[in-house]
Amino acid sequence: MEKTFIRVRSAKDITIFASLIVLGSVLVALPTSTSVNITGFFLIFAGIILALVLKTGYKDMETGEKYQKKEHYFPQSMNAPIVSCLQSKPDSIDMGEVEKGNAVKLEIYYNRSTGKAYLQLFEYIPYKYEPCSRMYEHEVSNIGRLLK
Repeated sequence: MEKTFIRVRSAKDITIFASLIVLGSVLVALPTSTSVNITGFFLIFAGIILALVLKTGYKDMETGEKYQKKEHYFPQSMNAPIVSCLQSKPDSIDMGEVEKGNAVKLEIYYNRSTGKAYLQLFEYIPYKYEPCSRMYEHEVSNIGRLLK
């Protein structure tokens, strides 16, 4: 299964930059002191920059469904156990080893409304992470521990 996810704006992103722009516009429009107007212009500028840059959601290129992403980092010794757990029971991955190394990265794309989750393991090769497993599809209810 070859899934491709691209970064998109989530509802949270849109809320953040829209509220900054609206708040800044209100501060500029009110007949107040110059310092308040400068603050308003700063908020508008920050909102516009965030509108251009902020993308925290992910979209599946095939179906168009939107997903959230979660990452966990593990030491190199966890590579084989994680791959074997991904095939059958991903909830049995030893989460006690999380953040004890960064040689292996587990990426989880999930959508709670559809109940789908996609998991893939990456291995650090100098300067980038390369996939070392295929993409596995599971139900969100089966990976509840991994999303905490």
